[in-house]
Amino acid sequence: MQRIFVTGISTEVGKTIASAIIVEALTADYWKPIQAGDLDNSDSHKITNLISNERTVVHGNSYALKTPMSPHAAADIDGIYIDVNTVTEPETENHLVIEGAGGLLVPLNDDDTILDLIMPNYKVVVVSRHYLGSINHSLLTINWLQQKGYDVSLIFSGDEHPTTEQIIVHKTAVPVIGRINEEKLFDKSVIKKYANQFRSALQSL
Repeated sequence: MQRIFVTGISTEVGKTIASAIIVEALTADYWKPIQAGDLDNSDSHKITNLISNERTVVHGNSYALKTPMSPHAAADIDGIYIDVNTVTEPETENHLVIEGAGGLLVPLNDDDTILDLIMPNYKVVVVSRHYLGSINHSLLTINWLQQKGYDVSLIFSGDEHPTTEQIIVHKTAVPVIGRINEEKLFDKSVIKKYANQFRSALQSL
């Protein structure tokens, strides 16, 4: 069974939408190890509301922090310490999609980052969205993962920007699963549409 970790080149690049699409395409389970802020409308809630299949199990967070900040800062406000050794993958015989928080090197405590949650057997999907500086952020993220030996794929999010995308693919040689375009609304039908488009590429990871 596949274990797919979804990370982004920064925050607010479309990780949760990408995660919902992957979950729906593979009828996979979903797990957000660390949620910071918006606990009444968390990413886990959003996934539940965006998928259509009845097989997916949305597993609980290892840490649910109240403040929408970097996890290490949110944990400090909550008076707790994030111990990566207590972040344990949920038991499931299904595929599992794991969504990170922010970018790859977002700190969890003084020593560990999101990268330390990515197990050696995980496939990693990087969500890249065009903005000024996104080429640099994409290359740094992908190169760091490749140096660590991970199997990396890419999803582009947002309006197409060929010159940005071409140079990222050229310099990293990672496979592109597909593009999530700007949509007026992301609902179950739109998620299912992309799931159908991406399924073959995801199954072959």
